[in-house]
Amino acid sequence: MRYLKDFPRPIREIMTEWIPMPDGTRLAARIWLPADVEKNPVPAVLEYLPYRRRDGTVYRDSITQPWLAGHGYAAVRVDIRGTGDSEGVMLDEYDGPERRDGADVVQWLARQPWCSGGVGMWGISWGGINSLQVAALAPPALKAIMPMGFFNDHYNGDCHYMGGCLLEGHMGWGHTFFTQMGSPPDPAVVGEDWHRQWLERLNSITPPMAIWLKHQRRDEYWKVGSISDDYARIKCAVYAINGWQDSYARSILPLLEGLSAPRKALIGPWAHAWPHIAGPGPAIGFLQEALRWWDYWLKGVDTGIMDEPMVRVWMGEWTKPCKLVPEWPGRWIGEETWPPQRKPRAMALSAAGLGQAARRAETFEIASPETTGYRAGYQCSYGLGPDLSDDQRVDDAQSVCFDSAPLNEPLEIFGEPVVELEIESDKPQAHLAVRLCDVAPDGASLRLTYGVLNLSHRDSDEAPSPLVPGQRYKIRIALCATAHSFAPGHRIRLAISSAYWPITWPSPEKTTITLHGASSRLLLPVREPEGLDKKLAPFAEPEGAEPRSLVETRPRRTTKSQDRLEEEMGEGKATLIRNRDRGAWKVLDTDVEYDVAGHSIFSVQADDPLSAAQDFVLTTTMGRTGWRIRVEARSRQCVTASDFILKCEMKAFLNDKEEFARSWDYTIPRDNL
Repeated sequence: MRYLKDFPRPIREIMTEWIPMPDGTRLAARIWLPADVEKNPVPAVLEYLPYRRRDGTVYRDSITQPWLAGHGYAAVRVDIRGTGDSEGVMLDEYDGPERRDGADVVQWLARQPWCSGGVGMWGISWGGINSLQVAALAPPALKAIMPMGFFNDHYNGDCHYMGGCLLEGHMGWGHTFFTQMGSPPDPAVVGEDWHRQWLERLNSITPPMAIWLKHQRRDEYWKVGSISDDYARIKCAVYAINGWQDSYARSILPLLEGLSAPRKALIGPWAHAWPHIAGPGPAIGFLQEALRWWDYWLKGVDTGIMDEPMVRVWMGEWTKPCKLVPEWPGRWIGEETWPPQRKPRAMALSAAGLGQAARRAETFEIASPETTGYRAGYQCSYGLGPDLSDDQRVDDAQSVCFDSAPLNEPLEIFGEPVVELEIESDKPQAHLAVRLCDVAPDGASLRLTYGVLNLSHRDSDEAPSPLVPGQRYKIRIALCATAHSFAPGHRIRLAISSAYWPITWPSPEKTTITLHGASSRLLLPVREPEGLDKKLAPFAEPEGAEPRSLVETRPRRTTKSQDRLEEEMGEGKATLIRNRDRGAWKVLDTDVEYDVAGHSIFSVQADDPLSAAQDFVLTTTMGRTGWRIRVEARSRQCVTASDFILKCEMKAFLNDKEEFARSWDYTIPRDNL
């Protein structure tokens, strides 16, 4: 990346600006401005997060926000209510107060004398999600947004549920969020009242995993935050961005198809990170691309960005399956509109292989060990270490696989692969995981995408119903969208399993699912290379402002020893241990030191789905001389045949003196899960 010291417009920074909400609560903002903004007002671009604007996201902010300000914008970072230095309490993610506050912040920005009146929103993950949700409220000053790593459907697009299956992120992300809820405001900003505000936050906490687990079907709780229920609410322009190694990429194409407002999409090879600092590479000059977007919609400058293809994506190619891929081979392709007018290629499933029609009625029994899925990697990859899916051969051996013949010529796909299956189950509750893989001549299996379905959700996520054992059902599973070019000599593999641990929680009983091959098929979104692809202008090289200094006092662990799989031979138990040591560092601007360390453990017995358990430990220490906060949190989820058992514990310390301690115990009935 090229770091800049000088910009077209000199800048200045406001470390803390208080933004009043209608109820009197004040939100804390950090603002980067062109130095002459009082004489020459500029549009504002808002990033709205719970991750502490002064010390939590300081490194990436220092690269991104000053660059934007130096190119003629007010770059604004706001702490959500009850987080960072903002007043109030946070009770849950993406709730009503957060959305309403976001719309009020947009209008407040538009009224400032240094703002020309137009406002945009951007951000990744939380900031991308609430960009869309605030846009759905249509505050008049919000003219355009640039969401990254977002969902369109809170139930099926986030890290909680997918196809009615409970996902790893429910506990993985949930425990991280739970720990963050215990962080305090900074007394250097809010003064002596910081301690009262901190205790108010601590005493208001409900472990978010318990909230989410009480809503196992797509009820009103999930619908409120789902823009997919009414895309017409979004009137402003949308530039949706993501990476194929990010689990949220599955929301991009449905969003494009649903919106009627001006829209574009960009999908790179990246994990869950901003495209100018993301891995796997290649990273791009994202800030230059963003500037073209903001100049067009907030300044009325015809940058040509809306004359270019609506969709631009990375067409990936074969790379050796590995948990850490520095650069993903491939090329950029473009689509003028979405969805395209192409019919998928149907491929039969038979004992002869994928694409070969069966000569007679054939059935296949799917009864995977509960340990199937340990090579899946993290449900959401952040690109910070070895968290991608590994060689799939072990998981493939525990699945029913259908392989094509070796390809004679390249074959490219772009879109959502779909499987249509006829199945029957021997138990009322069961689920399936379907993976699409690229198999090299040496047998190495690269997972391209996957989809999962809780079979009680086969017809509805709102009104699930158990299976009738022995009865046949026709089901449809849409895999997450992907773009990939299969090379000659490679095989296409469809792998189907009845377990996918720890990505999805097991069904309550060991199941055997019978697949009827003659009435089952794969629909592959085949795409022919187009002349448009060669006409795409290359992206600029990554660029940003010089990063603010952080002093690393203990390095983050990003080696392959981060994950450890322990298998007890003869007993069928397998335990995955993930080290979550994020290192220690000091933020020089604020004199705040951080230390974040913990681990997660996923264990299950191969023949016993009720043995599944997830354990999380995370300790965050932050502060400076005379003010040091430590939050210790533990969570455990296990099950019985009828219930989820969730236990959480939090302790908070000020200068090693315990200030808060509480434990929570929940027994939550399983609802067709």
